[in-house]
Amino acid sequence: MKVKKTTKTTIKKNKKGSKKTGPMVKVLNMNVNPDNPRNGFFELDWNDEFVENLKQHGYLGQSDEEIVDRWFQTLCRTIGNEQGIDVTGSGYVQINRTPDGKTEIS
Repeated sequence: MKVKKTTKTTIKKNKKGSKKTGPMVKVLNMNVNPDNPRNGFFELDWNDEFVENLKQHGYLGQSDEEIVDRWFQTLCRTIGNEQGIDVTGSGYVQINRTPDGKTEIS
């Protein structure tokens, strides 16, 4: 799977006009390769508070995208394990930086 950080923020403002506070992550889009449904990507939007929360819980990386990707991989493994799927040999992760500022992870 690939994780992309959206270039536009979708964080809604509260009634007073200021941004909502607290950690936030949203799935904006999910695409699956019709020729190989094992491949696809999620487009995520998150705020700085979300990344800081991940750091406080031990996630490390050289960029926000890498930190969020590590969290997302953990989340996917946890879901797979809960469903009884063996995810120990699930392969490798390839990270591609795109010219438009997004990160694709597959």
